Amino acid sequence: MAQSTYGRAPDQMSDLKDKATDQFSRLAERAEDTANRMAQQGHEAGKRMQEVAGNFKGALDRSIKDQPMATLAGAAIVGFVLGALWKS
Repeated sequence: MAQSTYGRAPDQMSDLKDKATDQFSRLAERAEDTANRMAQQGHEAGKRMQEVAGNFKGALDRSIKDQPMATLAGAAIVGFVLGALWKS
């Protein structure tokens, strides 16, 4: 009877090893999928930020050309607010 218990131990260890290997494989696949999704989302966010920056630049150029004094006043207000936030 003792031999049958010892005889099963290597099989059980092999089964546990296979299960652990499967679990690690699944975990690695999930981690890779998550990393790929995050990279894709970061790329898309970067493209959107470039688009917004381009739109902002165009609007600022038009504002400087059409209303230079109002643009200057707006820049002064933004500078004042940023300075107040920096100081506090």
